[in-house]
Amino acid sequence: MKRKSTLSIWREAWRGICIKRLTNRLGAWHRRRYKTGFTLIELLVVIAVIIVLAGLILSTFGYVQKKGARARVETEIAAMSAAIESYKADNGIYPRGQSTSAPPSGTPVYTVATTGTDDLNALSDFDSTQKIYQDASRYLYEQLSGDVNLDLTADTGSKTYFAFKESMLAVIKDLNGNNIGLSHIKDPFGNSYGYSTANQAAPANGYNPTFDLWSTANANPPDDRNQWIKNW
Repeated sequence: MKRKSTLSIWREAWRGICIKRLTNRLGAWHRRRYKTGFTLIELLVVIAVIIVLAGLILSTFGYVQKKGARARVETEIAAMSAAIESYKADNGIYPRGQSTSAPPSGTPVYTVATTGTDDLNALSDFDSTQKIYQDASRYLYEQLSGDVNLDLTADTGSKTYFAFKESMLAVIKDLNGNNIGLSHIKDPFGNSYGYSTANQAAPANGYNPTFDLWSTANANPPDDRNQWIKNW
């Protein structure tokens, strides 16, 4: 019988040890896998972390949305102001008055203008849901778009100074969903834009001797004019 060398004996012994260790580790892992689990406290911690992360994501998304909306308001106010100046260059006056056209048939009575741009005062009127806001902004729409009869199309022979985007128009619809008129022009926050010539009527009212154009944006409280976006 051939005698094994010392090296062969060491190799077999080492191989046996390795296999045994591997077997023991696999067995331990297998037992941990099927015998262990999350405790209630661990689950609650995980849920709490998920809630916190979701809150951070939503708050960041909301901030970005508001910042984008404010940027669009600034752009729209600048563009409308330029259009108003062009109107003044052609007509010698800034748009000043109230809606004079009768709204389309079937339009609710509340849309008929009873106030004009001299009546809206940025110094004292801060609720953009007021009808006085809507009347004044609708008049501005009529003069800049050339759409005096409020059918959302420029009238024949009228000059268009500003092309209002669909998103800027608070359209009135009938029961069938058809457009039948316009309530006011709105900002990206859904508020009616403010347009006033009150200072021309009485220097104690308003801010500019020409015109005031503003958005109450997402001011909280609404009368905090520092949060408004405006041309003064």
